[in-house]
Amino acid sequence: MSHPHPELGPPPPLAAGGLRIVALGGLGEIGRNMTAFEYAGRLLVVDCGVLFPEPDQPGVDLILPDFSCLEGRLEEIEALVLTHAHEDHIGAVPYLLHRRADIPLIGSRLTLAMVASKLVEHRIVPEQVEVAAGASLSCGPFGLEFFAVNHSIPDALAVSIRTGAGLVLHTGDFKMDQLPLDGRLTDLGGFARLGADGVDLLLADSTNAEVAGIVTPEREIGPVLSDVFGAAKQRVIVSCFASHVHRVQQVMDAAAEHGRRVSLVGRSMVRNMGVARDLGYLRVPSVPGGLLVDLKEAEEMPPEEIVLISTGSQGEPMSALSRMAARDHPIRIAAGDTVILASSLVPGNEAAVSRIINDLTRLGARVVHKGNALVHVSGHAPAGELLYVLNLVRPGNFIPVHGEWRHLKAHADLAALTGVPEQNIVIAEDGVVVDLVGGQIAVAGKVPCGYVYVDGLSVGGITETSLKDRRILGDEGFISVVVVVDSTSGKLVAGPEIHARGSGIDDEALAEVVPLVEEALAAAARDGIDEVHQLRQLVRRTVGRWVNDNYRRRPMIIPVVVQT
Repeated sequence: MSHPHPELGPPPPLAAGGLRIVALGGLGEIGRNMTAFEYAGRLLVVDCGVLFPEPDQPGVDLILPDFSCLEGRLEEIEALVLTHAHEDHIGAVPYLLHRRADIPLIGSRLTLAMVASKLVEHRIVPEQVEVAAGASLSCGPFGLEFFAVNHSIPDALAVSIRTGAGLVLHTGDFKMDQLPLDGRLTDLGGFARLGADGVDLLLADSTNAEVAGIVTPEREIGPVLSDVFGAAKQRVIVSCFASHVHRVQQVMDAAAEHGRRVSLVGRSMVRNMGVARDLGYLRVPSVPGGLLVDLKEAEEMPPEEIVLISTGSQGEPMSALSRMAARDHPIRIAAGDTVILASSLVPGNEAAVSRIINDLTRLGARVVHKGNALVHVSGHAPAGELLYVLNLVRPGNFIPVHGEWRHLKAHADLAALTGVPEQNIVIAEDGVVVDLVGGQIAVAGKVPCGYVYVDGLSVGGITETSLKDRRILGDEGFISVVVVVDSTSGKLVAGPEIHARGSGIDDEALAEVVPLVEEALAAAARDGIDEVHQLRQLVRRTVGRWVNDNYRRRPMIIPVVVQT
């Protein structure tokens, strides 16, 4: 069982007849899913998603895959295959198309429609190739076949990739709900057919590899939602992923059953459900006067007659639900309201979601979540189903994908139990290059693959250094020191003027450090030190030492030295 090593260098040229696989995101994390396949000098990319920032990444809106290893090779990309329309698989598509706008996008009807609606705001009209489950097509040297998989969004696909190097199956995200709401089962027969042909490499979803058993059917959630609605005396707010069409359908059905109207809250929720409704994936129940109302109308309606379907189930700071919890939204949470968090926790979001639950409870709401009621089931296959797929496909080689390190390791262990030789299992990380040559995979090297941060209109301009500065500012505040020195003698002419913000130190206390700065600058003048950078460093060290000795704090110190 192969593991990446930090000493890995750049990979050698790909061997003739070999297939190269490199994940640019999605390994060791939940998000940024993107995998590039290289064969005969051409590239095929599967998925292009985003990762959402954590609390220690202040000011960051999104995190993209690192496209740097594709620079100079964009014209070699035959197509971008999109397995489904979740943000962690399609969210970075606009940023890749800004580099080359005519990359063909291959995906299902719903997936392409949701991507196209996202690209409107980027003023990009994509080149699209719509495929359905069971379709096959040639894409340069890559032969593609698509298989239906059941997931927490309609129209998800797995894809097989056939080249002269062998047959690869990429499952995308999937589970094996045997009673799906839309009747669309994971194509286990297709997987078994590929297994009989001989799958040289399997890449499979690892998110729930640590979870035993099989999934609970989605249809068991409907009666629970109906019971919660029946017990609710005032407004009901349901928060879920903005792309979870099945969950929104269940909420609408429950609302109609209990005589409530529905309002969609959040731009992405309104956009995605509009697309799903237009394409027939979402059916709005017919009720007198219409089920859907806009938010302004919902604000004026009696609370017992309304259901709000909102974004923010992961505690995202700017989401509708977070703003409601902070009383920064037109919808004011009141005692007696019922809030349903109809989603699984994405790893890393536990603290944010816990804070939302506490804030809502403090405002008097009853909060129903996966921990106290069956209001959500995962969209990812647990271990029992992963074993089933491994035994059906019987891959010669295996790379677990889509998961944190513990998920990848658990999935690799399952593969070993089913008989995949340990030397044919690679647990890779983002940027690790794996080659399939002569039916055997092996780690060939590593390419640069860091985080690319989006902050407003800035893409890639935020570095780890600037994030560190932001964390210091947020945790420790800053102290500014302004001095004016004579450009000839280096002697102090005016100042120092010292101010603090957010550091817990008031300006009066800082008066004690003024003579220390004056003394340090006088000593520098005597020693002939007059270069501005050196003087700034001197001021920073002097003030920093005093603050640390007296307060055991490390605020950001911003020295300004003006020469006259």
